[in-house]
Amino acid sequence: MAASASPEIELTRELVALNTVNPGLVPGAPGECAAVERLATRLEPQGFTIEIVGPDDRPSLIATRRVTDGPLLAFNGHLDTVGAGGMVDPFVPRIEDGRMYGRGTCDMKAGVAACVVAAEAVPEANVMLTLVADEENDSLGTLAVLEHLGTDLPAACVVAEPTWMELAGSHRGFSVVEVELRGRAAHSSRPHDGDNAIDHLGRLLHAVELPLMATLVRGGSALYTIPDRAHVTIEHRTQPGEPLHAGLEAVRALIAELDLDATATELIARESWQLGDHRLVSLFDAALDTPPRFDAPYWMESALWEAAGVPTVVCGPAGGGLHTDLEWVELDQLTRYTTALREIIRAWPTSH
Repeated sequence: MAASASPEIELTRELVALNTVNPGLVPGAPGECAAVERLATRLEPQGFTIEIVGPDDRPSLIATRRVTDGPLLAFNGHLDTVGAGGMVDPFVPRIEDGRMYGRGTCDMKAGVAACVVAAEAVPEANVMLTLVADEENDSLGTLAVLEHLGTDLPAACVVAEPTWMELAGSHRGFSVVEVELRGRAAHSSRPHDGDNAIDHLGRLLHAVELPLMATLVRGGSALYTIPDRAHVTIEHRTQPGEPLHAGLEAVRALIAELDLDATATELIARESWQLGDHRLVSLFDAALDTPPRFDAPYWMESALWEAAGVPTVVCGPAGGGLHTDLEWVELDQLTRYTTALREIIRAWPTSH
């Protein structure tokens, strides 16, 4: 069989051809509906129970096939992508020199396809596919899935993000803090009558050092007016073991040190994550000949599964160009990963 005809490659091609750009990142983008509909139509005739959760315009799919009373093994992947930017024909998948090009090939429709094809191939196994919306923005999909499942959780979860088939040993968390700095308005011809909030912003920016990072700034409302408000968004990437709200506390300490009239508000915070020692890790080590571990500097949804009490492994096929104008997945990785998942599913216990 030609490589381009393998089911995981064909399904990747189908998914990449669907525009699922996240509307939270690109206003007016279509989101995940087309992919959820396509996958539900594919999986239901094969004995999967289909549940669609979340808002109608941002759906996530839970497909479950339970054949015994044994533990469920879940596979998680996101269906949304970032915007297409300056890509040429981003939703026309192109295969060349062992790679497939197109938006979402690597991040992460190839991983989704591998999970689906591997789960289909082992009909005697208890498996759950959670194929979700909005990972690239606010994780609304996985949060909706976990809320829907409640206490009826799988025994373990595979997050098929691109890792070059290594296992993530950890990943960072993050917090995003919005700071409002206050001054006093005045006519710009009489600056001493006012108190320039942008000057205070400058002092804060000068004092910000890693691991804090200023990523957005704004200030002022009109020419010829001393601004009474300025704002900065500060990001902090938390290390495993570091408190969830470490970024907020660091920003507040900096404001106090500089004696600024300012308020810091945490917009979002996500936990860091570390790989545990559990049965699923052993199965990956056996299937992939004990792959290397790596520490990811970014955040992934494994932290949400682990926080819900579900042991999680992050591993998936990779390529390059994530979030750039030339994204691709290595097809040999995709095929080897799918084979490994089939082995892992077959080795998964069928009874408690």
